[in-house]
Amino acid sequence: MRPLPLFALAAPLGLLMTVPPTTVEAQATASQMTGPVTSPATHSGRSTVYAPNGVAATSQPLATTAALKILQDGGNAIDAAVAAAAVLNVTEPHMTGMGGDMFAILWSAAEGRLVGLDASGKSGSKVDVDALAADDPDGVPGSGARSVTVPGALSGWSALVDTYGTMTLAQVLAPAIRIAEEGFPVSPIIAHDWAGSVNGLRRDAGAAATFLVDGEAPRAGDWFRNPDLARTFRRVADQGPATFYGGELGREIVAGLDELGGFLTIEDLANHEIRWVEPLSVDYKGYTLYELPPAGQGIAALQMLKMLEGYDFSSMRHNSAEYLHTLIEAKKLAHADLARYVADPDHMDVQPDALLDPDYLAGRASLIDPSHAADRPDPGRLVTDSETIYLTVADRHGNMISFINSIYGSFGSRVVVPGTGLVLQNRGAGFTMEDGHPNRIAANKRPFHTIIPAFVTKDDEPWLSFGVMGGSMQPQGHVQVLLNMIEFGMDPQEAIDAARFRHFSGTRVSIENLDASVAAALASMGHELGDPEGVAFGGGQAILKLVRGWAAGSDPRKDGMAAGH
Repeated sequence: MRPLPLFALAAPLGLLMTVPPTTVEAQATASQMTGPVTSPATHSGRSTVYAPNGVAATSQPLATTAALKILQDGGNAIDAAVAAAAVLNVTEPHMTGMGGDMFAILWSAAEGRLVGLDASGKSGSKVDVDALAADDPDGVPGSGARSVTVPGALSGWSALVDTYGTMTLAQVLAPAIRIAEEGFPVSPIIAHDWAGSVNGLRRDAGAAATFLVDGEAPRAGDWFRNPDLARTFRRVADQGPATFYGGELGREIVAGLDELGGFLTIEDLANHEIRWVEPLSVDYKGYTLYELPPAGQGIAALQMLKMLEGYDFSSMRHNSAEYLHTLIEAKKLAHADLARYVADPDHMDVQPDALLDPDYLAGRASLIDPSHAADRPDPGRLVTDSETIYLTVADRHGNMISFINSIYGSFGSRVVVPGTGLVLQNRGAGFTMEDGHPNRIAANKRPFHTIIPAFVTKDDEPWLSFGVMGGSMQPQGHVQVLLNMIEFGMDPQEAIDAARFRHFSGTRVSIENLDASVAAALASMGHELGDPEGVAFGGGQAILKLVRGWAAGSDPRKDGMAAGH
């Protein structure tokens, strides 16, 4: 690899040098935000990265480096995003990979518009609901071969590169192939997460052989290789995605799942299709937030934000009891609708437009009691843990991509067909067994999805590409980070660093770095405050478009790194 030119980095320690914005750019950044500049409650020691040409923010340094290399070699943001996603398949195998699903929202500079991509797969043709109910009347398989749905990630990677990229799929897979073959040292955060899945990995011979060393997870600093995954990526690079979707590689995977009682057929893989979709949106005080339509949970972030539009946050201190209470209560209402109505769009009895109707949401917002925490609000009346990576990249042409990829649970289904090096997702666990529910498990149906990319425009121009990973944390994380910027004037790194809450169910909520007086006030309202230790508050990345150049931040809660050139 040739030496990198001067670039800016956001990492736990100051690496190289941060390129400061010019006076004009600094003024432009401030002018794109409203409200008083308020210091975040958490200080990571990182600075927002400013870069003149292109920038990438991912959850792991090797992925960010790969994305920058692609940009420097003439690729665009779309090429770089797919390259980074493939590298993360190697370096964060418990989080993501080609065996999962992916979604993206991208700003196409050439077309001057936003484009949405849904590359999620359906359940297998052999799903037997009666057999599942006999095994467990209340639940669907959380792991194992029966939890595997059609992996859509590769189809999405290919569609993005073919339609909006400038390189070939083989070229963007090259960095991942090299790292998988040669290996890399495992970081402390990844080693900790890996160790938590050892027992599950031991139950599958292929998973144990691929991801355990002498029966244990690699420790921090240990060198890890996945030569089987390198070979799988080479097969895709040489033969194209068709080898997976109906070809030789797909047949090997289906045969391996058959031995374990899986539901997929080779026809399921061959019939898989991506969906180019129109993002949903709501306006908020001069900004427009975009999320993808169901079966994902992005609509909850849109509902939550719109319910909050009528509040005067300029009179509230950031993360004060009044502020936190208001956001938590809006989250409860949005997620009540989410749990009741959102599913495969072909099976929903309520359409997204009804859930986003301004009058409907104003009525939902009126249910927020300013002095008392609701327990379990009902969904509105209408006419009939997720392991994930999020990354974002922007290039000198003006393209921006908000990209998310997941295998759902930690190491997904914890099934690896021997010789492939590829862990398969357990997205089938996103279904329910509830009779009459639109998300009830059935054959050839998309499950409810947790992973959601986000994008914001201002005056119909791209402004912010961002996301916060982490299961149900994602919609509430999106809203918190966005309000940090719009209402409190934080820059991207400050907005990501700032302390977050995570609401679970009922009145249960955990909050980072909570002041004792604020905790007492929330408790008096009826909030049940849990210990934040060990709670996943999500990992976020963000890229802000300046008048000229870019500003980016990445989450210290993960191995996140933002870098530009």
